[in-house]
Amino acid sequence: MTLRATAAAAVLAATALLGLAPQASATPVPQPQAATAENKAAAERAAAAPDTLATLSRFFAREGKVSQAAAQPRIEGGAIPVNHLSPDFVAGKAGASVARLEFLASKAVSSDGQQAALWTARTEAGWQVVNIATGDDEFRYAQLGAAKLPGGTVFREPQIDAWYVAGGSRVLPLDEDAVRAVGAGGTSLSGYRARVVKAYGDKLPGSAYAEGGMAGGFAESPGAEGTGAPVMLVGGGVVAPALGGAGFLALRRRRRHASAGA
Repeated sequence: MTLRATAAAAVLAATALLGLAPQASATPVPQPQAATAENKAAAERAAAAPDTLATLSRFFAREGKVSQAAAQPRIEGGAIPVNHLSPDFVAGKAGASVARLEFLASKAVSSDGQQAALWTARTEAGWQVVNIATGDDEFRYAQLGAAKLPGGTVFREPQIDAWYVAGGSRVLPLDEDAVRAVGAGGTSLSGYRARVVKAYGDKLPGSAYAEGGMAGGFAESPGAEGTGAPVMLVGGGVVAPALGGAGFLALRRRRRHASAGA
């Protein structure tokens, strides 16, 4: 499990908070409709593009652990789908899945072993990298979920940074935050819905919360690594200008080594 905090302010970027209305300065990027082979290939091309690798060199060198020239970033493996809690599920829409696809992620590794996730999404200009986050959460929890519940859907509840795997009528925790939310043994799908409805049901699009300009939902705890600035969670998916030049948002993540089911 990780806590995320902004480590750069060059651009606005974030994960979606239940489809809340975006702030005026942020432009929503539509979620990919499906993790098709075509979409994965396009995401992988964006992740491996020369401009992306150049940005990664600066990213990995930002704390002086390795020089920009020596970083030599590489992309390992293919792009994977990353799912988040679905606002339709919280709203109780018939047939809504517990999670929806938010973006595709590719793993980047530097010459000194640093790792990062490249978040890719389809923008008006095509598939582009819209964010870099330190660590390997997306990939590690995908593996944990597949081992814990084969065929299940791994997803993140970004409001509390909790990771789960859902399958059949069960929702099982994959990290400490998820254990605190649903218990070590998990919960039923209906039980999980009751919890998220209570937590977020009054914050959906069209609510007084959203229309009052409160898109954002929560701030990082003061002890989170990084600047401690609020995480801007806006509607419609990942939001940010595509990476390029010096403009990108780096998300620093504090690792908690213990994880449920590991």
